[in-house]
Amino acid sequence: MTKDEAAKIAQEIGFSHWGFFEAAGLSFRTEVRDMCEMNRCGKYAKRWTCPPGCGPLEAIAEEVKAYSWGILLQTTGEMEDAFDAETMEEAMIAQKERFQTYVDLLREQYRNETFLPMSSGGCDICKECTYPDAPCRFPEKALPSMEAYGLIVTDVCELAGIPYYYGRDTITYSSCILFP
Repeated sequence: MTKDEAAKIAQEIGFSHWGFFEAAGLSFRTEVRDMCEMNRCGKYAKRWTCPPGCGPLEAIAEEVKAYSWGILLQTTGEMEDAFDAETMEEAMIAQKERFQTYVDLLREQYRNETFLPMSSGGCDICKECTYPDAPCRFPEKALPSMEAYGLIVTDVCELAGIPYYYGRDTITYSSCILFP
């Protein structure tokens, strides 16, 4: 996979923005994991793709050493006002669908290559996850979030040279994929 190929796929799928970054610049922060532990999303200790099920930060940082670059993929929604929950929801769904399409395409077309996808928000494939009692039902589809891996999304945006915020009355969701 080349950066040109990655960008072409992003454009074809319909992401609003994308940018490239060096994987070595990623910082896996315990304070992000501390926020996860507050459990505002309700998924902490309830999903294989969320902490603690996704593993300790030290193991994640070690895993990421196998990757050299990444692409950050974004979907931005234009809201009528700051309280436009419908557009927020639509943009989030669009991001998740586009990202799953991207990952599925990579898995199909680049079977011999490894990559590490990190989604926007926690996995929600199953209504109820099997964690911790049984293995994941769909390990080939389950995607950890950037936050589960201890990443601050604004930091990754900065590394990729693209904004996190696109102006008043916008909402943007971000995901990334790391490549060797």
